[in-house]
Amino acid sequence: MHRFTGPLVAVVVLCMSQFAPGSVSARDDGRYANEPLHAWFDQLASGKGLCCSFADGVKVEDVDWDTRDGRYRVRLQGEWVTVPEGALVTEPNRFGPAVVWPYLDAEGATQIRCFLPGAGA
Repeated sequence: MHRFTGPLVAVVVLCMSQFAPGSVSARDDGRYANEPLHAWFDQLASGKGLCCSFADGVKVEDVDWDTRDGRYRVRLQGEWVTVPEGALVTEPNRFGPAVVWPYLDAEGATQIRCFLPGAGA
């Protein structure tokens, strides 16, 4: 057994536990493992905890995010969702485009775990 297996399993379980029951599915299947920013994405966190990985996030086009009344908001599935203050990733965006990590709560409402504003925001 490798010495990193325990911590790796803990991170995967933590990421998967952030999704509502019935929709537990982290999507990092390894296809981004050799990307230059892979390790950077894996350590991103908001006030709600780790964002998990880029594979679990969704790239947001500029027309699908903005600010209103001093708060970020993101258009997800045709609806504008206000980004909770605790979900904001505050470190500079090294990727460029905005990224959001949405999930469905127990009632089926879209929530935001993390939001990384686009570079230059």
